[in-house]
Amino acid sequence: MARMKLRLFADYHQLVLTDEASESSLESAWTEQTLADRIAVAGSTCGIRTEVNVDVDVEVYFAAEPPELDVSSFDHVVEAGLDIPSGRLVVMGCTDYGPDAARLDVPAGPLRIRVQKYNLARAVEADIDSDESEDTMERIRIDVWPAAYVPPQVFKRWGA
Repeated sequence: MARMKLRLFADYHQLVLTDEASESSLESAWTEQTLADRIAVAGSTCGIRTEVNVDVDVEVYFAAEPPELDVSSFDHVVEAGLDIPSGRLVVMGCTDYGPDAARLDVPAGPLRIRVQKYNLARAVEADIDSDESEDTMERIRIDVWPAAYVPPQVFKRWGA
């Protein structure tokens, strides 16, 4: 299993997962529904909505098999399919400079992305100061594995 730990600036309340060669835009992918689901997919790009507009802690795990689904440990859990034809998954804040962003080598083709967010109430309460303490930082775990495309599906919805 490959693991990547990052601290990313969630400018405009967004993180982005994308194929290294993607030219897809999320501009029209954000709707009332995708905002509520906290995930939007357009082509080979996926947007993750964050609760705060500051730094967030992100851990990305790649495995050959799907991990066990555990909704009890998280505030919000959503999955979606994403095609990564280049085999290079880019993970970044939405205003980060793409060529400098973190990359993860994955099998080229369709992947499943499970986004699991936690510590959300404390992060929202601290708002723009949430990234000043580990206790109030919004945390996001992203599991990635090879799997056929599926539309976004929410397994647990956070209702703030």
